[in-house]
Amino acid sequence: MAFDRSRFLTIVILGSTQTLAWASSYYLPAVLADAIAADTGVSTNWLFAVFSAALVISALLGPRMGRMSDAGGGNRMLAGSNLLFTAGLALLAGSHSLPTLAVAWLLLGIAMGFGLYDAAFAVLGRIYGANARGAITGITLLAGFASTIGWPLTAWGAATIGWRDTCLAWAALHLFVALPLNYWALPRPIVTAQDKKAMDKPVPIDRPMVLLGFAFAAAWIVTAGMAAHFPRILEAAGASPAQAIAAGALIGPAQVGARMVEASLLSRFHPLVSARLATLTHPVGAAVILAAGGGVAASVFAVLHGSGNGIITIARGTVPLAIFGPENYGYRLGILGMPARFLSAAAPLGFSFLIDRLGADVLIVSAGLSLSACLALCLLRRPGRQVAAHAD
Repeated sequence: MAFDRSRFLTIVILGSTQTLAWASSYYLPAVLADAIAADTGVSTNWLFAVFSAALVISALLGPRMGRMSDAGGGNRMLAGSNLLFTAGLALLAGSHSLPTLAVAWLLLGIAMGFGLYDAAFAVLGRIYGANARGAITGITLLAGFASTIGWPLTAWGAATIGWRDTCLAWAALHLFVALPLNYWALPRPIVTAQDKKAMDKPVPIDRPMVLLGFAFAAAWIVTAGMAAHFPRILEAAGASPAQAIAAGALIGPAQVGARMVEASLLSRFHPLVSARLATLTHPVGAAVILAAGGGVAASVFAVLHGSGNGIITIARGTVPLAIFGPENYGYRLGILGMPARFLSAAAPLGFSFLIDRLGADVLIVSAGLSLSACLALCLLRRPGRQVAAHAD
């Protein structure tokens, strides 16, 4: 296959701007929450409460995001999200009270709704249609380093120039780097009369949509719960604090490694195969650490959990495209993502309560959720039949 320079540049641009978007929003509170609380006098509980509200707001905007992308407005939508990120981060940098912090995260929530993975996937689906799978995998490969890059940079900035100027630095990158790239450097899809006609058709919430929505929601609850409490869970399972931190450091490389496997070996198979495998790795890892405990088992669990998490992120974009086709793809993504985003916003608090009561046995709950997601994916009809059922 000949090298497609335009496609490669699109992947690099979106992968880079997605890395910036995730690092300066979703991954920001984990590093800055304590510094913001100490400086403003607002408790960290309130800070994470407004952050959870921002995630809920981003979920509500999913269908609107999809419609904008389906209409060919992906460049404007992503560039607009960069303006919102800039405004939210600038307001966050100038905040001294809870109301101002809440408004700042309101803006960042809207920005996340129009500027994170689902939006990028929708844009790629509009540009490349049914052939977007490789591009979706490509941008997740790059943006898989968002926490690896973002957390150290944010921590270094907070230690050297303070958390407020760190937020302003992230805002400047959105305004002067990401916005021009998203608006001017990305291809602009041609929207035909047939495309516009397709957007007038209702998208039924049928059996495949319900199954996919359930599968992604169940998987994302586990992802969000593990992200918030991973070291604590490993310590409850018998790992030392040092072993828990060392194991947690393996999640990022495991995610990227799994995505490389998806881009090479698993690309020969239907995305449903990858998605089903991705939902099985967490239960296998949970069984290992519950049976063995200790540092080695913790590392095995981290690698398995990270691998599954890396691939299920891609599956959120590739499975709906493969099953339903590119028609109304962005809108479908917005609908399918709403339950996952809503529930993932509450997952950290829910897992906290479960850990207090169950300890390491919370992994039985998370494994059950992952297995239920796998079951839902297995209940989907064969892709060929589903595409035919939704074709005109």
